Amino acid sequence: MRIIYNILFTFFFVLSAPFYFVKMWRRGNWRKGFKQRFAQYGAGVKQAVTNRDILWLHAVSVGDVNICTQLIKALEPRLPNIKIIVSTTTTTGMGELLKQLPSHIEKIFYPVDYRAYVKRAIGVMHPKAIVLVEAEIWPNFLWHAQDRGIPVFLVNARLSERSFRGYRRFGFLFRPLFAAFTGVGCQNDVDAARLRELGCRPEAVRVVGNLKFDAAKLGEKSRLDVPALFRQLGVPVDAPVLVAGSTHAGEEAILGGLLKRLRTRFPELFLVLVPRHFERGREVGRELEAQGVRFLYRSEITAQTQWAPGKLECLLVNTTGELRFFYEQADLVFVGKSITAEGGQNPIEPGALGKAMVFGPNMQNFAAISQTLVERGGAVQVPDAAALEKAVAELLDDAPRRIQLGHQAQAVVRENLGAIERTVEMITRHLGDTTDVYVAPTAAPARLHFSKSNAASSRSPRGFA
Repeated sequence: MRIIYNILFTFFFVLSAPFYFVKMWRRGNWRKGFKQRFAQYGAGVKQAVTNRDILWLHAVSVGDVNICTQLIKALEPRLPNIKIIVSTTTTTGMGELLKQLPSHIEKIFYPVDYRAYVKRAIGVMHPKAIVLVEAEIWPNFLWHAQDRGIPVFLVNARLSERSFRGYRRFGFLFRPLFAAFTGVGCQNDVDAARLRELGCRPEAVRVVGNLKFDAAKLGEKSRLDVPALFRQLGVPVDAPVLVAGSTHAGEEAILGGLLKRLRTRFPELFLVLVPRHFERGREVGRELEAQGVRFLYRSEITAQTQWAPGKLECLLVNTTGELRFFYEQADLVFVGKSITAEGGQNPIEPGALGKAMVFGPNMQNFAAISQTLVERGGAVQVPDAAALEKAVAELLDDAPRRIQLGHQAQAVVRENLGAIERTVEMITRHLGDTTDVYVAPTAAPARLHFSKSNAASSRSPRGFA
C-alpha cells in the first residue's frame, strides 16, 4: 500500500507543482522558508530543537493558526519542560504565526508528504507528540510517526458528508491511519460517529466541542486602530458600516452593486470588503471600478493619508490578519463564501463580538453552528443575492434588531466555550507518563447547542478531494 501511495503521490505532485508554485508566487514572500517544505532546516531551527522534548502542532489555514495560538497558551503552563513547534502550509499562515506567537515558539513550514522529506523532518524534530488541527491527513507523515511510536492527536476534528464518503471509499488506505490516532477531539456527536466508523478507536474519540469558539479570543486587545483609520478615510462617525468578510469570487461584484443601490437610501453607508484571498485584491478592484465604486486599497493607507468626508464609499482590504479588527467596528457583517461559493466562512468571530450578521445558503463548513445561530435569532440566512440586499436594507434601518441579533449571537458563543480546556486535558493526560505535566482541574462540560442531524463542516481532506 505504501509503495502504491508513494508512486501515485509522486506522479500527482509533479503534475500539480506548477499550479502550487504559481499560487505561492501570487501570495508573495514565498522564498523565505521555502526549503523547509523539503525538510531542509537552517542551523537556528536545528539548534532550537536539539536535546529538547518537542510537541509539534500543525495548522493549515489562518483559522487553524488562531486555534493553535489558543492551544499553546493553555498548553505551555501544563508542559513546562516541552519545546513547542508549530508548522503551517501557506505563507499567509506563516505570517499569522509570526504575528501571534512569541519568538520562543519555533515556526516552520510543513514538509511535502514525500517519504524522504517526511523522514528527515521527523528525524530533525524528533517530537514526543504531534497535534494536527482538523482533518489534515497525510499518509507518509502519519506512517512515519506511527513507525517511530510517536503519539498523534487530531483536534477540532470535523468531517463533511463529502469527505466522509471519500475516506470511507478509500478505507483500505485510511482506516489504519485513523486507528493509529492516540486521541481525537471532535466538534460534535455526528463527527465522533463518523470517525469511529472510519476506524478511530472508540476509546480515543472524545466530543469536546468546537475550538473556534474559544479561538474567537473574546476581550483580546485590538492591534489595529480602525476608528482612527476611518477618520483618515473621511468616514463620518455615525456612518453605517457593512463589513463583508472572507468573500469569494462573484460576491464582491454583488456587494459593489448592493452598495451603489443602497447608498441612495443610506447615503453614508460605508463598505469594508475583505476578500478571503488577499492576492485577488487587484481583480476585485477592477470589478469595483467597473461599477463606479469609489474605493481605496488598505495597503495604500499611510500615516499621511487623508480623505475628505464622504469621498470614499469602500475600503478594499488586501492585507491579512485584520478582519477581526474591522468586525469590531461593523454595524452589520456579511459572512462570505456563502452566496456564490460553497462552504461558508467562520460566523463565530463576528458572533463573539456581538455583531449582527447575514450569510447566504451555502454554510456547509459551519452547518451546525450557522443553524444554531439562525434558530436562536443570532443571524439572518438568505437564499440569494436579491434576498441579501433586502435583508441588509432592513437591518440597516432597524438598529434595535441589529443589537438583538448581536446579543443572541454572543450568547451562543459564550455558551459553547470550553473546548480548548477539554482538548488540552486530553493531550496532557496522554503525555503524563512521559513528561512533567501540571494537570489543572478539568472544566465542566460546556453545553453544545448543535443539532445532531447536521454535519459540522465540509472541508475536504488535503490531497484527497
